[in-house]
Amino acid sequence: MIKMETVDAAFSFKGGMLPMTVLELASADLDQIKSQLAGKVSQSPAFFQNTPVVISVEHVRSNDPLPLEGLCALCREYKLLPMAFRGGNDQVKQAVWAMGMAWFPPQPARPQPVETQTAPEPQPEARPVPEEVELSNGRIFRGTVRSGQQVSAPLGDLVVVGAVNAGAEVLAAGSIHVYGPLRGRALAGIHGHNNVGIFCHELHAELISIAGNYKRLEDIPPGLINQHVQVKLSDDQLEISPLS
Repeated sequence: MIKMETVDAAFSFKGGMLPMTVLELASADLDQIKSQLAGKVSQSPAFFQNTPVVISVEHVRSNDPLPLEGLCALCREYKLLPMAFRGGNDQVKQAVWAMGMAWFPPQPARPQPVETQTAPEPQPEARPVPEEVELSNGRIFRGTVRSGQQVSAPLGDLVVVGAVNAGAEVLAAGSIHVYGPLRGRALAGIHGHNNVGIFCHELHAELISIAGNYKRLEDIPPGLINQHVQVKLSDDQLEISPLS
């Protein structure tokens, strides 16, 4: 008889999707990046602290070798945690692997619509352009904030009449109101104002933040997921409660 030994598994591999901030570069100029990154981080230093990031170089056009080590050092200087690079040629890929980091291929381009030779059809009436109103102290955005898109109101409240998709980001100096599902990131009080709030009709946010104090999706009580809620700051802690 074969004796079977049972051993407790020390680990298991599981697939999963984790929220990850992408630092998408249009330039490899370290001085330019540093200057702009300093301004961005100063708006909400607590939010960026120890945030894992993927550095995307797929849109950088340069014939010179990319300063990969310098980019990582710059991220760490501002408390970001570089985890991987995305895009670049095979030389970049090999260099990234030599640094012990992960490399992701460029995002595939969206398929272009195929032109077909068909009889002309009556043109539908032009849809009205999504109405976007700049107010003196705030902003109203009508439509869906799509993945990878950022909408901000640096002087006041931000009102989104629509959804905020996963991977999208909305920021405001004041409060944020989302009349739809909030699945991406919402950062209110980005200049440090703590007497602001986040209000949404369906909470499933990757991250919510007020004045640099934040909660990720896994920190939100399950009973409040997909509910109408309001978020406020109390004693440097985010309080989430049903919106009656």
